[in-house]
Amino acid sequence: MTLLVLQMFPGFLSIMAIFVLLLQTGLLNTHLGLILIYAGGSVSFGVWVMKGYFDTIPRSLEEAAIIDGAGRADVFIRILLPLSVPAITFVMLTAFIGPVMDFILPQIVLRSSDKMTLAQGLYGMVSDKMNSSFSLFAAGSVLTALPITALYMFFQKYLIHGLAAGADKG
Repeated sequence: MTLLVLQMFPGFLSIMAIFVLLLQTGLLNTHLGLILIYAGGSVSFGVWVMKGYFDTIPRSLEEAAIIDGAGRADVFIRILLPLSVPAITFVMLTAFIGPVMDFILPQIVLRSSDKMTLAQGLYGMVSDKMNSSFSLFAAGSVLTALPITALYMFFQKYLIHGLAAGADKG
């Protein structure tokens, strides 16, 4: 229930608390602090998505495997895990794409220009009123989209395969 309540609030509501926490722990203006924030924030989203997906898998599959002599670990590894590949792939892709495209949190956490993220660097190309490099910004945006597109294309077969795994009765 706590995870559901936490998902109702936008993440930027906690920016002041995160800033003070990072300031007190000495992790402000470090990549480690930013990584810890992203890792902690993606856990609640991932758990909620996986819980919802596991709730859609029929309980009769587990019961049938247990009747056939499988243990709890066997049921999880041989039945539930292969069926949950689409959800795992989705959570993994969103956990990667979110930090790559985030701008607000790194702008607050990383204070020096030598520790900028990709989004901050792209913003710096067009934020100067006298010297805006829109063509470099556009090229950087396309190059930013390439790894995300490549990851999606690679993992697309796992999304489709997992969705079609239980489609036949064979």
